[in-house]
Amino acid sequence: MSTTVQEVYNQIVCNLSPTERLRLATLILNDLVQKNLSIVEQSDTWTEQDQIDITTFSLQYAATLFPENEEI
Repeated sequence: MSTTVQEVYNQIVCNLSPTERLRLATLILNDLVQKNLSIVEQSDTWTEQDQIDITTFSLQYAATLFPENEEI
């Protein structure tokens, strides 16, 4: 019988103390780093143009919320 991740979490991880959960998370993440696994798909990352666009939008939006000529 195959055990799913959700089943492992529900049956084992939920019963651990917060400290033990953090230790488990650290072990898992360190193992992934040591194996140098690339699990982030490039399609999920922001391009330089995406970053420029969001910065421009954010600045324009902030300017509408805080106009320069408004007295404090």
